[in-house]
Amino acid sequence: MARRTRVKICGITRLQDAHEAQALGADSLGFVFVPASKRYIAPEEAAVIVKTLSPFITSVGLFLNAEASQVRHVLSLMPSLMPQFHGQESADFCDQFERPYLKAIGVGGGMPDNAELAEFRHCAGFLFDSNVPGELGGTGHAFDWSKLVRNNETPLILAGGINVQNIERAIKQVAPHAVDVSSGVELSKGIKDPDAMKQFMVAVSKADESN
Repeated sequence: MARRTRVKICGITRLQDAHEAQALGADSLGFVFVPASKRYIAPEEAAVIVKTLSPFITSVGLFLNAEASQVRHVLSLMPSLMPQFHGQESADFCDQFERPYLKAIGVGGGMPDNAELAEFRHCAGFLFDSNVPGELGGTGHAFDWSKLVRNNETPLILAGGINVQNIERAIKQVAPHAVDVSSGVELSKGIKDPDAMKQFMVAVSKADESN
């Protein structure tokens, strides 16, 4: 039986995009709680969307060097939300919220080593993106996947320039637990393209079947 690559569609700002992604079989939806981002959504608006989703969809909230009080406020609005820390947050900072979280690793400044990753003992998954550490992803640029480091105990999520054209190669080369797509399925920043999302999901399934 072919392994199934999970799919996270990030940068959701509209209810209709969330429902379309869910209908197409996305496993996770990402909401950006970074005011400087063009994909920013107010926590209260995201909470309205999350309440309409299937309980089998994982909702993920992106934070970038946020204050702990800000993170707690967002989590209080969405008890099922999984935080994704995209900045230079320490392991102690990430652990304090006492729920599973994702830690984004920006490889634009170089690949971390296993010792650096090992500090995040309670991390549910490492998301590797092409951005410089301390900046958000969603740039549409890929990185050299051959340089990825792996922590065999923690799922690897591949992001950074993933799109319909390269997703099959990415899955065959990296065999990630999940892939994260944002700009690769957009009409404009924060506005998803239903056709691109459908083509992306089909390409993931095709890659899984041939692996």
